[in-house]
Amino acid sequence: MADHAHDPRLHRRLIDAFYTEAMLLADEARHYFDEGGRAEREALPPMERVAFSCESLKVTTRLMHVIAWLLTQRAVVAGELLAAQALEPSRRLGAAPETEAGALDPFPPQARALIEGSIDLHRRVALLDNANARETPVASPARSMLDRLSTAF
Repeated sequence: MADHAHDPRLHRRLIDAFYTEAMLLADEARHYFDEGGRAEREALPPMERVAFSCESLKVTTRLMHVIAWLLTQRAVVAGELLAAQALEPSRRLGAAPETEAGALDPFPPQARALIEGSIDLHRRVALLDNANARETPVASPARSMLDRLSTAF
């Protein structure tokens, strides 16, 4: 029986599916927060407008962390980056900004859906990032250097 947990084709399909979802959500969020949601935002009381703007920035931050992480994973799949390099702290998934419970209640439904969608996507990608960190042994610096030398010549 095949080990599906370590199947590179399955991993690639998962990364591609997350990437497509992230890009679609980023495009939808950009369109809504930059254009379509402007009238809805302006209809909110002043403090809720500020909160709305802050939440739109949090959506962007979450999505950019996810997209950067997914591009790193694509580089690993393509052989452009070693799996151990993808585990370096600068290449791991960035922390998601917190959204306080109840903060979304006064927002229009589409804004809530986008914010909640970004939170959910980041949470799911974080599970995969953490699983990669647990499953992939980090090679010693000496082993990494030998591996790089063997591929260079």
